[in-house]
Amino acid sequence: MSNVQLIIKMLKLVKPLTLPMIGAVILGVLGFLCAIGIPVISVMAVLQVTGMHSHFPLSSLLVILLILAILRGVLHYGEQATNHYIAFKLLAIIRDHVYTALRRLAPAKLDGKDKGNLISIITNDIELLEVFYAHTISPVMIALLTSLILLKFFAHLHIYAMIIAMIAYLVMAIVIPFYVHHQGHEIGQKNRDEIGNMSSFLLESYRGLSTLLQYNAGSSRLQQMMHKSDEIEDLQGQMKKIESLQLVSSQLLISISSVIMFVVMYMLYLQNEVSVYRVIAAVVLMLSSFGPVMALSNLANNLLSTLSSGRRVMAILEEKELIPEVTQQPEIDFGNIQLQDVSFAYEDDDPILQNLSLDFYKGEITGIIGKSGSGKSTLLKLLMRFYDPHCGVIQINERELSKINTSSMRHMFAYVTQETVLFHDTIENNIRIAKLDASLQEIQEACKKASLHDWIMTLPEGYQTPISELGSSLSGGEKQRMALARAFLSQAECILLDEPTSNLDVLNEGIILKALQNEKERTIILVSHRESTMKIVKRVIHMDQGRVS
Repeated sequence: MSNVQLIIKMLKLVKPLTLPMIGAVILGVLGFLCAIGIPVISVMAVLQVTGMHSHFPLSSLLVILLILAILRGVLHYGEQATNHYIAFKLLAIIRDHVYTALRRLAPAKLDGKDKGNLISIITNDIELLEVFYAHTISPVMIALLTSLILLKFFAHLHIYAMIIAMIAYLVMAIVIPFYVHHQGHEIGQKNRDEIGNMSSFLLESYRGLSTLLQYNAGSSRLQQMMHKSDEIEDLQGQMKKIESLQLVSSQLLISISSVIMFVVMYMLYLQNEVSVYRVIAAVVLMLSSFGPVMALSNLANNLLSTLSSGRRVMAILEEKELIPEVTQQPEIDFGNIQLQDVSFAYEDDDPILQNLSLDFYKGEITGIIGKSGSGKSTLLKLLMRFYDPHCGVIQINERELSKINTSSMRHMFAYVTQETVLFHDTIENNIRIAKLDASLQEIQEACKKASLHDWIMTLPEGYQTPISELGSSLSGGEKQRMALARAFLSQAECILLDEPTSNLDVLNEGIILKALQNEKERTIILVSHRESTMKIVKRVIHMDQGRVS
């Protein structure tokens, strides 16, 4: 994606806030005209005192100066407030778009994504877009409109003055920024990517802290972190050098163009083409008129990081989902599940399932048993339509999954995976996620079925006990029982269980299996490598290398 394409895509997001943006541009133009007018009027006042220029009374000039000074402050505040309102409003819209995109891409397209990089995109990269929306769009328009107005004033002084000013503005607003961008484009993109990698590295280090301590690998990990930090520091140092080059070039341009303006206007004065007043007015106006284009030029270096962040955000927004969401299909009732000649392989991997044909009957408990890697967990993911089979069909009540509304289909299932995801919240709220309008009594009943209630009641805060991030304060068995409590609480008509008792002792396993057996109205598909877990099932399916053996 080129920068032009990227900017066009980012500008499209401004459409709902067009009126505030126009208001910000008007306020900015008027504010800069007031700022430029102050030194020009001041020179007129000095010339009035010396008697060289007497077009306006001195008292009137002083009143105009006071009004311009007050208006400059008010207009600048109004412009900044409006721009930041637009920026923060748009950041909220972009976050909503990104979260929607992540939901659309999950889980298939996110399985291979670097989670640390994703966190960096939805935090740091989106925040950096504030520079574009608050400090880029309106400054470009303000610089353009203000420069056109100023060129009109220069043309009034002399056509040569207008030409000098126009060339200076073009160099400041276009040549210098494009040169800076050309020098730092790759560095800016690499800097954002390295920051994302560092975020991922820190997240991995935090999650694996106990392992690092156990094997005394902390010093090695620290050295890697310092190396990555040095790389980022080096890239940012290169960007600072480019920024310094831009600042020096801009200041040098202001000085040179002002000297050229004086020399040309003085030569015109010697030829009696202009008055002394016009010579002085042209030079003062030249010196004081670079504010709008200078602000535009200063954006060049910041835009290196901003456009790199924008490219990463837009890549998420435009990425195509692997499993399109299905809507506007007729609703169906849950029934039997049929698999016909289903084959599936993960990307660039060997086939996991091959020509698999199975039936799961409504209201029946079915067990699936097999060695690790035989495709048991993959089968459950296909039933949830996290992935589509490469060939063959999966049906519920004789309708293909790809023709069932996604939201309806997902509500049919409660899926208990081998890894339980817990949130930094209370026990009650972590279980309530399965049914948001559930009462405390319903939650307690679900926990009793999952052999969890008695343990919760021993805690000082009971169901209000907070769980640490990622459930690190709980044992594997406690996490597993919380996942089962969610499944019991849900209103799903089919429960998919992937090794639900692998971390439980015999007593708790027996309690949970009995609770599952009592779920008479639900279809239960139970995956396990434990023979003891299969004692409650009506039918056992043995899988071996992606086939039913």
